[in-house]
Amino acid sequence: MMLTDALAGFDGFAWPWMLLAIPLPWLLRIGGRAAEMDDTAALRVPWRQRLRQVAGGGEGPARSRRFPWLALLAWSLLCVAAARPQVLGPPVAPPQAGRELMLAVDLSASMGEEDMALGGRVVDRLTAAKAVLADFLKRRVGDRIGLIVFGDRAYALTPLTADLASVRQQLDATVVGLAGRATALGDAIALAVKRLQAQPAQAVGAPPRVLIVLTDGVNTAGVLEPEKAAAIARDAGVRIHTIAFGGDGGSVSVFGFRLPMGGGDEVDEAGLARIAALTGGRFFRARAADELAGIYAEIDRLEPTRRAGQVLRPRIERYPWPLGAGLALGLLALAWRRRRA
Repeated sequence: MMLTDALAGFDGFAWPWMLLAIPLPWLLRIGGRAAEMDDTAALRVPWRQRLRQVAGGGEGPARSRRFPWLALLAWSLLCVAAARPQVLGPPVAPPQAGRELMLAVDLSASMGEEDMALGGRVVDRLTAAKAVLADFLKRRVGDRIGLIVFGDRAYALTPLTADLASVRQQLDATVVGLAGRATALGDAIALAVKRLQAQPAQAVGAPPRVLIVLTDGVNTAGVLEPEKAAAIARDAGVRIHTIAFGGDGGSVSVFGFRLPMGGGDEVDEAGLARIAALTGGRFFRARAADELAGIYAEIDRLEPTRRAGQVLRPRIERYPWPLGAGLALGLLALAWRRRRA
C-alpha cells in the first residue's frame, strides 16, 4: 500500500540513462564466460579466475553456475534510485500579491527647474523625481510596472513588466525635453489606460489597476482633455493617483548663494484633484523631494491586487524508496554469502 501511494502519479525518471547500468552484471558475466571458453585468447589476465569467482558468488564450478539473484536485485534497485524516479504532486496555484501599475512621468521643460533639495544640494525637479521613484520601484517586488513619459506627446518606454530593474534603467535614462517641452497630460492618461486594458481581465472584486501621474504643469498639448481621459480610465476600472510636483520656481546663484526666482509654471492642482476624484484615486501635492517620498510611501500602502499564479504540479523525488530497498537487499545478500561461505 505504501509503495502504491509512493508511485501514484508517476512522472518518469529525471536521469533515465542510469537504467542502462542494470544489465551490466549480466554483461560482465557473459563476457567472463566467453573469455573462459576461448582457449586461443592472446591475452590472459592472471587474476581473471579470482574475478570470475567473485562475480559467481563463490569458488568452484558449482558456485560459478549459480547466479546471485539477491545481489542483482539490489543492484537493479540502486540503478533505479540513481535514475531518480519522480511523481507529480497535487496542482498548486500560489497566489501572487501585486499591482498592475503604470507610472506616467512629465518630461516637459518645466521639469528642468532647479528648485528641489536632494542630499544637501539643489537639483532640478526631474532629478529629484528620479531619485524618489527609484526607491519606490525597489519596494515594488511582485508588481508589474510600466513606464510612460510625456511632453508634446506621450510615449511608452516600458510595457507592464516584473523586471523592475529595466524600468529603473529606462527612467534613469530620461532627460528633460525627451518627449517635447509641452505637457500632453490627457494623452498620457489615455495611453496608460490602453496599456492596462491590454492585460487579461481581473477577477471580480479585485482592486482596479493603478496609474500614478507625476506632473508639474497644466495640460498644454495633446488631442485629449485630461478629464475626458480620466472618464475613460474610470470606465475601464483604472484608478488614478495624481501628484503635483514642484516648488515655487527656479533659483539663481549670487556669490555662492542660491536665491529663489518666481515665475515657475503654475500647477493645475484643481484639475489634477478632479482627475483623481473621478477615478477613485487621491491627489497629492509635493513641493520638495522629501514630501514626494512621503507620497509614494502613502501610495505604497494601497491594497494590492491579488491574482492567482500559474498552476504547477511540483515533481516529488521518490528515489529514497528504491535506494533503501536496494541497500537492505545488498546487506542481506552480503550476510547470506558469508553464511554460506
